[in-house]
Amino acid sequence: RRQSFLFSATLSFRVLELTWEFMNNPVQITITPGQKTVETVHQVLYHVGRGEKFNLFLGLLRREGGSRILIFTNTREEARRLEERLTRNGWQAKALTGDVDQKRRLRILNEFKAGKLPILVATDVASRGLHIEGVSHVINWDLPQDPEDYVHRIGRTARMGAEGKAISLVDEATALMLEPVERFIGQKIPVEWAEDGLFLPEVKPSAEERRRFAKERQAVFAARRGRTLGTRERQGRHGRSR
Repeated sequence: RRQSFLFSATLSFRVLELTWEFMNNPVQITITPGQKTVETVHQVLYHVGRGEKFNLFLGLLRREGGSRILIFTNTREEARRLEERLTRNGWQAKALTGDVDQKRRLRILNEFKAGKLPILVATDVASRGLHIEGVSHVINWDLPQDPEDYVHRIGRTARMGAEGKAISLVDEATALMLEPVERFIGQKIPVEWAEDGLFLPEVKPSAEERRRFAKERQAVFAARRGRTLGTRERQGRHGRSR
């Protein structure tokens, strides 16, 4: 007499296997199986050099407007760096990454959902499973390494029949990721070329800020080396004990 439902944006073979194993006479219902991206998302692509990328980014933010903007990066370090650069240039932004504790993560998300935080910079930890209404723009600061993540990222806008815009900034570091993304979504992303007036000057960090950033990077690298050495030592002890 009980009926069970299983919902998922993607169903891997292993999950489907579990479904058929533990459910009685399951029925699979698929919504728009052949459509990778939502038609109400206006996609656009800019080719830009790494050195001018943030200048173009500032110009796009000023031109596009939007009260709720979601920016995706591929690394935690880049997300935090973007947060600092945006704040220094007069934009209210916060970073959401995998190493942010749960209490702070919920506070940031609530501020973004309530419209108190206009810009959220995130890694792919926010590309799946989050339903945030009213996201006007999704900006790919980096193209994702996994083409499927592109679909999940831009799916954060144009939800529930609304319209939205997805802007991708492609530099020399991520240019090779463009072809796999377009092959996966089955279409070419329209390219626009930025006029000179769209590049805005950046407020650079002070000498004191640069020294602080350098110390923070050194601390991150030292922590990573410490974790790597600790793992190797544990593996070595385990091997000797065997």
